[in-house]
Amino acid sequence: MVMMGKLKQNLLVACLVISSVTVFYLGRHAMECHHHIEERSSQPGDQGVLGGLQGPGGVLLGGSLGSSAILRGSRPGGHNLSAPFVYNKDMPLVFIGGVPRSGTTLMRAMLDAHPEVRCGEETRVIPRILAMKQMWSRSGREKMRLDEAGVTDEVLDAAMQAFLLEIIVKHGEPANFLCNKDPFALKSLSYLAKIFPHAKFVLMIRDGRASVHSMISRKVTIAGFDLGSYRDCLTKWNRAIETMYTQCLEASDKCLPMHYEQLVLHPEKWMRTLLKFLDIPWNEAVLHHEELIGKAGGVSLSKVERSTDQVIKPVNVEALSKWVGKIPADVLRDMPVIAPMLSRLGYDPHANPPNYGRPDPKVLDNTRRVSWEKMDRDTRHPKTQYPLKQKADLRTVFLFNYITCPINVL
Repeated sequence: MVMMGKLKQNLLVACLVISSVTVFYLGRHAMECHHHIEERSSQPGDQGVLGGLQGPGGVLLGGSLGSSAILRGSRPGGHNLSAPFVYNKDMPLVFIGGVPRSGTTLMRAMLDAHPEVRCGEETRVIPRILAMKQMWSRSGREKMRLDEAGVTDEVLDAAMQAFLLEIIVKHGEPANFLCNKDPFALKSLSYLAKIFPHAKFVLMIRDGRASVHSMISRKVTIAGFDLGSYRDCLTKWNRAIETMYTQCLEASDKCLPMHYEQLVLHPEKWMRTLLKFLDIPWNEAVLHHEELIGKAGGVSLSKVERSTDQVIKPVNVEALSKWVGKIPADVLRDMPVIAPMLSRLGYDPHANPPNYGRPDPKVLDNTRRVSWEKMDRDTRHPKTQYPLKQKADLRTVFLFNYITCPINVL
């Protein structure tokens, strides 16, 4: 019994010693960590730190977002990996938008090819949260309830800034220039310009007849659009583009309207104009986005976005006039009334087929190459509907049309 009592006493002393050492070590380690955090927080220009666990790509996870936050990690050729990436509401963000099927994916892919720019895939949540904010503001009853609860416009704006910034920054790699492409986000262009004072906007504009035909033929589901009716879709297109275009004109120093047709026909001219507007240095890579698809620091494409199969090709004019001959006669007859924005944006509502202008030689060469590759695939396909000789004739007609028939400049 005496031996057993001494053994228990010795075990108790040993446990106390081990516990004391452990507490001392953890306390010292915690003090060192606190000291490091204070040092980092006191660095000039850093008003807040995104603290916590380290996630993929060196991104720090967890913690709270102040007016500034730090992110580590980068895309090749962009931000320096060894330097912290500070982001806040005053950074020069770029927002790309427009009615769906208006070239927004092509635009962001061309920008993504630039080594200092990262746009990435659609977030989908950004236009939804912006629509909710609009709904709260428009409802007088809801606005009164929010104000009574202390959820003022200032509180909501700060929350929206933090939420949108976190999504834009963290859904891809850091870069010197960050952009977001969610087409309908630009329905809230004025509000975005308010909460991100140094942001700039690119509004993609396309002939509404082409956009609507693309939606219907490719079965691109868009809330509120009846894909069984050209008349309904053109009416909804007109309403949406009017909302965005009006806000773009009101913020003309921050918003650049970009016609899809002109970007496709003259990519170098318009990409130089765009990069100058965005204060981003020129880089030839933006003219060869298809060469950087899926490459590190290049263009990342979503498997579920409908434009992916088109954006993998070089810039070409293949899709410009696919709508010709597909729109019902009664809709064509009433086009000026159904879609008055066509005329306002510089399109002829009666032109069928349209005349957008003559493509640059390089674009013509790209179009020829894309057409031949498509013809070759059709020739090899067992369900091909044209004899081989007829396919060769189609190639000749195709090239003749694009060389001899200009496409009307807006």
